[in-house]
Amino acid sequence: MINTVNNISSLSVTRDLAGVDLGKTTPSSAAESAASDGSFASVLSNVANGAVNTLKNAESMSFAGIKGTATTREVVDAVMQAQQTLQTAIAIRDKVVSSFLEVTKMQM
Repeated sequence: MINTVNNISSLSVTRDLAGVDLGKTTPSSAAESAASDGSFASVLSNVANGAVNTLKNAESMSFAGIKGTATTREVVDAVMQAQQTLQTAIAIRDKVVSSFLEVTKMQM
């Protein structure tokens, strides 16, 4: 499941989501990354990297729960955070698609 999310890396030549490390530090918010880099592509890239990290963390926490090395609460917290991240990504995707459709309907 997570490997299909890595296909997002084709959106930008400058980043590679396949090499995302769970310990990698990224700016904590889109506002901070916008202030440091300033481009929409970098903000979107940081958000995508954060989403992938959240999903990978939830997946690894689920495996840790199956092995018995993580508590049920930790697993539930990680999965709920991943669910919220996925819902946010879907909402952003829907807005981008609807904006694109609005632009294509404009008369020149």
